[in-house]
Amino acid sequence: MPRVFSGIQPTGDPHIGNYFGAMKNYVRLGEEYGKNSIYCVVDLHAITNPAAYDPAQLSKRTFEMAVANFAAGLDPSKVTFFVQSQVPEHHELSWVFTALTPVGELERMTQYKDKSEQLESVPAGLLMYPVLMAADILLYKADTVPVGEDQTQHIELTREIARKFNHAYGETFPEPKAVYAKDALRIPGVDGHGKMGKSKGETSTLGILEPLDSIWQKVRVAPTDPARVRRTDPGDPDKCLIGDYHKLFSDLPTIETVYAGCRTAGIGCVDCKKMLMEGMRRELEPLQARAADLRADPDLVRDALEQGAKEARAIAQPVMEEVREKVGFLKSR
Repeated sequence: MPRVFSGIQPTGDPHIGNYFGAMKNYVRLGEEYGKNSIYCVVDLHAITNPAAYDPAQLSKRTFEMAVANFAAGLDPSKVTFFVQSQVPEHHELSWVFTALTPVGELERMTQYKDKSEQLESVPAGLLMYPVLMAADILLYKADTVPVGEDQTQHIELTREIARKFNHAYGETFPEPKAVYAKDALRIPGVDGHGKMGKSKGETSTLGILEPLDSIWQKVRVAPTDPARVRRTDPGDPDKCLIGDYHKLFSDLPTIETVYAGCRTAGIGCVDCKKMLMEGMRRELEPLQARAADLRADPDLVRDALEQGAKEARAIAQPVMEEVREKVGFLKSR
């Protein structure tokens, strides 16, 4: 059976891009592969970007990311879910891979280029981020990795690192493949500027745990098809981010009504947004209620994370023993 691994950063509130692009995929794959589905909150990755890292908030955000995943339907009794820093083998394997990875390969990573250009002083952790990501995946000998399309380059580097290790020390790691969430690869930001992302701030995102009144205020002023200057102007819902959101939250009859109404100017943009909000409310209200129940019993969440870390270490420790032996480290008595 395939082994699935994926990590999600706690740098910011989980938004609908995370929800449709990753979290629902986690649930689906978890139902299919059970404990062979391994997920973690990657708090070690979170500290590599000083612009997004706040030590006073990291623990809280890590806890909230676990709450969000459980509220979204991930069952910790069926999958392995834990916090990355609680399994020290991650950074041990990362250091072994660091010794194998050319700096030039890392400097070619698009995400590194984009983020480093925004910083006056570039931390080494930002450069080494994809090496740690490779260690996250290969530590569990995972062959299936659900990711966003912006991580494709990092998965290719992971495959290359696996090949380098296998060539140097003998066959050890599989070469993992990426799995993308269908129909949710690039969810646009609510401000209309590019992909929704935590790094772009709250004005660009719609948080899945955000109060619904706050979500409505963002949706209400969100840009629509620029061709619809007046209510009587017909538009193209395929050029409107509200149309994109309807595909995520609305049922087929509503989508057909919205698309036909937009093209014929039969409905206005405000009506279209109100119909969208109805779908968002149906999807998010139960999720937010589950999250509130989980916050009311924090020990339940922490116990699940600690159990997940134990399950993860049960897999990770033998792999690291194999790696230490092949690399040539002196074995402790």
